[in-house]
Formats: sequence, C-alpha cells, structure tokens
Amino acid sequence: MNSISKILVANRGEIALRVMRTAREMGIQTVAIYSDADRNALHVRYADEAVNIGPPPSSESYLNVEKIIEVCIALKVDAVHPGYGFLSENAAFAKAIEEKGITFIGPSTEAIEIMGSKLAAKEAVSQYDVPMVPGVNHAVEDPNEALEIAKSIGFPVLIKASAGGGGKGMRVVEEEADLEEQMERAISEAKSAFGDGAVFVEKFITSPRHIEIQVLGDKHGNLVYLFERECSIQRRHQKVIEEAPSPVLTPEKRQAMGQAALLVAKSCNYHGAGTVEFIVDENLDFFFLEMNTRLQVEHPVTEEITGLDLVKEQIRIAEGLALSFKQEDLKITGHSLEVRVYAEDPTNNFLPDIGTLKTYKLPQGAGVRVDDGFEQGMDIPIYYDPMIAKLIVKADNREAAITKMLRAIDEYEITGITTTLTFCKYVLEHEAFRSGQFDTKFVDKYFTPDALLKDDITGEQIAAALAFELLESEKSSTLAQTKSSGSASKWKNRLKD
Repeated sequence: MNSISKILVANRGEIALRVMRTAREMGIQTVAIYSDADRNALHVRYADEAVNIGPPPSSESYLNVEKIIEVCIALKVDAVHPGYGFLSENAAFAKAIEEKGITFIGPSTEAIEIMGSKLAAKEAVSQYDVPMVPGVNHAVEDPNEALEIAKSIGFPVLIKASAGGGGKGMRVVEEEADLEEQMERAISEAKSAFGDGAVFVEKFITSPRHIEIQVLGDKHGNLVYLFERECSIQRRHQKVIEEAPSPVLTPEKRQAMGQAALLVAKSCNYHGAGTVEFIVDENLDFFFLEMNTRLQVEHPVTEEITGLDLVKEQIRIAEGLALSFKQEDLKITGHSLEVRVYAEDPTNNFLPDIGTLKTYKLPQGAGVRVDDGFEQGMDIPIYYDPMIAKLIVKADNREAAITKMLRAIDEYEITGITTTLTFCKYVLEHEAFRSGQFDTKFVDKYFTPDALLKDDITGEQIAAALAFELLESEKSSTLAQTKSSGSASKWKNRLKD
C-alpha cells in the first residue's frame, strides 16, 4: 500500500475545494495552486499550503506542468489530484508526475491515451461486445471515402473530431451535397482546437439521449458500475442539468448498460473513477460514445444515490487499496438532481456574464447541497469556465426531487451577474422534463428567450405598479386612508394596462 499524506490539487474553484474537504476528512494535508486572478479564492484559503502558480491565463498557470511539478517537489507532495478540466486527461502530465515518484490520482497513462482519442477508444472497445454507433473506427481525410461511408450507413451522418469535445470539430451532414464542405470545416476546427485534424464518420442519432455510467476500478482488477446519470439537458453540447437515476431506464436496460461500461473499462485495464458515455435512441438502444478518464462535474448525483464519496474512493484506489464493496452491495436509494449555475445569460444565447457577486445567499435545508468556490463580494474571473456552483438535491423520488430543486432555486439569491438559474427553473417546470420524455435537443425544441423575458417584464410591471400606488397615496393622506380602510389595492389591476 502506498499511503498518501499530502495532495496537491492541480485545479481551482469548487472541484479543488471538493477534493480538499475529503482529503481533510481522511487526515491528508492539501496544497493549493492559484493564479493571480484567484489570489483570494476559497480553495486558496482552505488548503494547508498554497502557492501562486502564475498569471491569470490558464496556459500560464493551471496548465503550467513544469511549475506544478516544481511545487510538488519543493513541498514534498506525494500525490496529485487533477480534478476535472485543465490537466485531468493529459497523459503527458500524468506521466511526468509519476516519473518524479509522485502518485497521480487517476487512471494509468495508457488508459488516458487510449480513451483520449475517440478512434483509439473505438478500436479498443471493438474487441468486446459493446454496441457501437454504425460507422468506421479509423481516421478519414478523403471526402470520397467519407461519402462512401455515409452512403453505406445512410444520412444524416456525424463528422466528428477524434480528439474533440464540447461540440468542437463536429458537423452534422444531412445531404450528400454538403458533405465535402462540412468535412473540411470539421477538420479545420479540429486542428485549431486540438492540434489534431483526424475525424471519423458515423451515423447521426436523430433523437439522442445522453446517458452515462459511473465506473470504479482498483489496481487488483476489480470493477464495478455505480449506475447511470441522465445528462440530456444541454446547451451548446454542454450539460446543464443532470440526474440519477435516469427516468427512462428499466432495471434490465440499466444492467445491460452497466455491464457494457465495465467492458469498456476492461478494454484499457482501467483503474480509478471513470465515466462511460452512451448515446441512447428513441427505442432505448444504446451505443458507446466515449470514456472520460476523470471525475465528472456531475459526480455528486451518483454520490447522493449510492452513499459513496467518489473522491475518497479515488484516493483509496491510488493508494493501492482494493474496493471495499462488490457490485451486489450497491443499490440506488432515492433520486438526485444537479443544476449547474453558470454566469451566463440564457436570454442572450447563454453568453458568459462577468461582474461581482453583490448578493450570494445559498439555499439550505435537508437534502440540499451546494458545491461552489465563491462567496458574496467576489468577482467572477473572465479567464475560466463560467460555472459558479453546482446545486444538488436528494429526495425519495423524482417528483419530490424536482419539487425540492425548485424550492432551492427560489432560495438561491444571486445578484450582480446573470445566471442560468432561471433557465434551469424553466426546464424543471416544463412538461417534457417532468414526463421524462426529452432528449439533447430540449433547448432547440422548447426554449426561447421570450419564456424568461416575459417573467422579467411581469416583475418590472409589478414593481412599477406598486411604486405608482405609493406615489398616489403620498399625494393625499385622505386617499391613502380610504385605500387602507375600504377599497382593495388596485396595483394588481394596473398589470392589465
């Protein structure tokens, strides 16, 4: 066993705090790194030690591998937790850490490399009986070859960057005439975003759900799956609302997807926490999409329904300990929802917003959890992801969880910036979401900025009407007395004007 005594968290914000809290509970010291922009961040204050890593741009700070390794050596760090994003799926970083005799809290370098390339992942997984989206498992550069593939599997097709993510290097092609142009665009975007222009062609699932399976594996060959997360509510190919379990999976389908996820993990000898993502069509047929070799943003909903601390399990696995439970020991308890609170304006195509958190008051109560890295008075940096927090609830069933989440959203007070809370409330109240009959195109099908603007206008009208009535009452004390003693207030009627 390789006992860990000090962890450097190579990240920032809520995930850095999340990891540090578990480490403290385990009696492990923590080291924070921070950029100039994060000098006053909560994770910096919480850690046992903190080191400035560089200027605000992530390329000069949180992605500075050499500097991070220098800090590890100087402070005698024996393990690094990468969180998510930044260097969490960077095989070269993991290798560099381990070459210095420091434990990387994550999978092997080989697993990161295989699953970091969609083409390599498809090749590895193809050795097992895992459903795959119809298409090819090799890079395609020739438009004529792409056309032949598209004809054989049928339009529409998806041209997708092998090294891609977040919708970059991805093009849906509906007709043969558009294929060459869209392919050139996908290759160009992939080269620009990832330095790798490799693309592949596969069948486009027209009404897809995005359902993923959480897996855990130790270094002794034991693998388990921790059930699924429904992640179909997205904007710009990025998740906004997640829940566990999915409202549409049967126990039989859940088990089939879980077993398929274990085969994916087995294909790269996986250890640590990982997520196997599937595309699910309208018939609930599922197809392997990719594997994320890190902790997911939405991991709390899995923790809520299983009672496990995934960060604790990651650390135990990194220490060389065997899993303390088997598949048959795991069960789903209740229902959990997570909404991502972004500093974005949903009425303006979800463009990021910046400013100061003038008011920042968290919702409270049983079954309500907030994972965040901010407090009232702090500025939202422009250099990083605009997510402020994750609001998570747990209840006995899905309907109760939705009700609790709506209550929590109403109690979450944020002023100074625009957030996605109003959008999340809109989704939770929508019949498509309540019924469970939705897919990744929810925003395209149902959401328009007017749905939120109408609510804002109503609020302004109420305020204006109340102000008008107050002004009228001040003009005449007699009139004010008449209003208070006899007639009902007319401010509600003014909303009709």
